[in-house]
Amino acid sequence: MQPKAIAVSKDRSLKPRDRMRLIWLGVLTMVLVMAQALMAQARPESLAPLAEKISPSVVNITTSTMVEGRSGLQGIVPEGSPFEDFFREFQDRNNGEGQRPRRSSALGSGFVISEDGYVVTNNHVIDGADEILVEFFSGDELPATVVGTDPNTDIALLKVEPEEPLPFVSFGDSDLARVGDWVIAMGNPLGQGFSVSAGIVSARNRALSGTYDDYIQTDAAINRGNSGGPLFNMDGEVVGVNTAILSPNGGSIGIGFSMASNVVTRVVDQLKEFGETRRGWLGVRIQDVTEDVAEAMGLEEAAGALVTDVPDGPAKDAGLLSGDVIIGFDGVDVADTRALVRQVGNTAVGKAVRVVVYREGATQTVLVTLGRREEAEGAVPAAMQDQPGDDVQEKTVLGMTLSILTDEMRRELGVPDNQNGLAVLDVDEASEAFEKGLRAGDVITEAGQQKVGSLDELDDRIAEAKEAGRKSLLLLVRRAGDPRFVALSLTD
Repeated sequence: MQPKAIAVSKDRSLKPRDRMRLIWLGVLTMVLVMAQALMAQARPESLAPLAEKISPSVVNITTSTMVEGRSGLQGIVPEGSPFEDFFREFQDRNNGEGQRPRRSSALGSGFVISEDGYVVTNNHVIDGADEILVEFFSGDELPATVVGTDPNTDIALLKVEPEEPLPFVSFGDSDLARVGDWVIAMGNPLGQGFSVSAGIVSARNRALSGTYDDYIQTDAAINRGNSGGPLFNMDGEVVGVNTAILSPNGGSIGIGFSMASNVVTRVVDQLKEFGETRRGWLGVRIQDVTEDVAEAMGLEEAAGALVTDVPDGPAKDAGLLSGDVIIGFDGVDVADTRALVRQVGNTAVGKAVRVVVYREGATQTVLVTLGRREEAEGAVPAAMQDQPGDDVQEKTVLGMTLSILTDEMRRELGVPDNQNGLAVLDVDEASEAFEKGLRAGDVITEAGQQKVGSLDELDDRIAEAKEAGRKSLLLLVRRAGDPRFVALSLTD
């Protein structure tokens, strides 16, 4: 019996077009097999060639700082010990040497970004240092000066004065880094000198505690002393600056964080040009739009940034209002508050941008000329409207015992004299209001995106929401001056 494959090949009923398809399929299969073989041969067996290429641009950084002298008794004898007087007398005989200022040293890493001597590192590596010494891969050392720092992203730019052009590295596009891509961390871990570790990108867009955080998470070993060092991709480009680790014992457990290069490059460019950062400032206080807040406002999806307050500044001048939901900024959709803060911060100071807001069931576009955030860090919230002259009364509603604000309450709560609203006297611990964080001492200034200064006005807002088919009521709550929106379910 002939094999089936031969029988098929001799089947004269096979059409010429089908024969050509089989031939091309066979050719394509052979090409793919050959391509895979070539890729396997082209894949480097070692990272040594790449490490040798980029190592000369990585530096060790040593800082020196004069610190206040501490008593030599600290850490030697316990307080109240019978030996305490003996050691104090010993120090007194030595002219109080233990109290003299002393010099403290610290170690970190960095990398050269230009042949004329610009060096990038972490701000916390050089913060407060009196002297900064940069050691190169060759063993040469040069003193460095601080060009500028940005504590918000923990980036510092240094400058050394070399006699000859320095080897340097370039930044890559961190947005192209994919989870699973190979990366290399280089630096001075635990003061051991130049060291290389390899791993992969474990996650993207991590936020730790900063407003402008955009960290690449990696399992490449990062330890103390690696701070400020570069995270390279396989093309030898810097895609991150090693900044922090998550560790219960101070050592690497495979969870390290590098500030993304696309954040760093903007900061470095500004530090080089101005010696400081210049970020755009919109001038609003915002919070994320949750599902219940979206339902209470009639939004189709929980996205955008909800404006809780508009102090004096660009947004107020342009007509933005508390209760607006910012859904677009300068032609880009706003996903949440973090995205908006980064978009605004990355926009040039003085630029006129179009801000799309959702207001009273419709969208509007407002033109805002951005200010500078660094000049407005201490902005004070705008004052509210005058208080109506309602009689003092209390009422329990939505799980809260409420009262109009009195002068005595204003003094106790630190509320401005001209602010009106409803003071929260008590919150039922079994209520949704308690679950969502409302507490005695909070002040409700708006309900249903309209100002409330009396209990009757709150009742009206509740009735209007129910008539409109709303399942929840949006409240603007202030605590110690800080506003936030809370949506509470409406129950009969």
